[in-house]
Amino acid sequence: MDLELTDDQLELRASINAVLAKECPPSLARAITETGASTAALWATFVDLGWPALTVPDRFGGIGLGAIEAAVLSEELGRTLAATPLLATVTQFIPLVIACGDEQQQARWLGAVARGECRGSAAIAEATGSFDPSHTQATAVAAGAGWVLSGRKRFAFAANETDAIACTVAIDGAPRIVIVDTAAVTVTQMHAIDFTRSHCDVVLDGVIIADDQVLSNNAPHAIADALQHATLGVALETVGVCNSIYEITLEYVKQREQFGVPIGSFQAVKHKFADLVIALERARSIGYYAALCVAEHDDRRHIAVAAAKAAAGDAQRALAKEGIQLHGGIGYTWEHDMHLYVKRAKSNEQLFGTAAMHRAAIADLLNV
Repeated sequence: MDLELTDDQLELRASINAVLAKECPPSLARAITETGASTAALWATFVDLGWPALTVPDRFGGIGLGAIEAAVLSEELGRTLAATPLLATVTQFIPLVIACGDEQQQARWLGAVARGECRGSAAIAEATGSFDPSHTQATAVAAGAGWVLSGRKRFAFAANETDAIACTVAIDGAPRIVIVDTAAVTVTQMHAIDFTRSHCDVVLDGVIIADDQVLSNNAPHAIADALQHATLGVALETVGVCNSIYEITLEYVKQREQFGVPIGSFQAVKHKFADLVIALERARSIGYYAALCVAEHDDRRHIAVAAAKAAAGDAQRALAKEGIQLHGGIGYTWEHDMHLYVKRAKSNEQLFGTAAMHRAAIADLLNV
């Protein structure tokens, strides 16, 4: 297993970074938070660059890259608090369709994604907040040539900005994936601490779908394998957010002076930054190791992804706390951008399992 990014992957990172630095500055995240500014122009840019098609197989018109490239994209999106449905499309919707759909179903939805005609999301969690598909209470009941849905999903990423949503429902007591048109369901934006990204309730009650909207692969592991990509996407995005918190805070302590010298010259502050570097690089390293395991379908991938989400949770806890405290009083204000990053990091910690939940999952996987 090669643990170094290839030249092509490094070039991809550099190109994504350059585009996002120009098109998605902190002022855009602030405008979304304060005025609900539209991200339509940003999404159009992503489509022009082919980013939604990054992991769509080439036989459906996509670029055909894999989990490592999706991890690179996720981290860079986190650096800039990008607010479009791109993360949900690439790391949630596409993997679920690939894992659970047959060839015709994949061609239908993945082809639309590749052409820039479909933005996707996933609706997995329900009232308990669990992202474990075995906890699904929403149902689909056969009715003539179609299915009638019932139930309510929660925490769907940017569902109000998408065209299709991959939902878990129970059919004969087992979780399955169905694709619903966003226009056919009731989508309500939730009130959340992170205003730079919408999280939505999706009400399925009474919605009728055709038989071909029920993805055909009902293997028990199919949904779980696809959700590895979703969990990893959130983990790497959190790493990107934490990296920005680190860089902003480092620049601040170089400029802020006390007793006539920068506070970054104080030994106690240097010790804090040493700890932050360790937490950040640990989370990044484990995240990319997990991406490699997923890309190669390695038997260790479930443990690796759980470790990546746990490490990302540890990193955000340390970076968010010190990022605010090292800024002093200004770090607590609305006027400073720090709260935008901290809120994204804290929000991500709750999605697809907290650090504590993933540590418990690792213990179960290791039988300890």
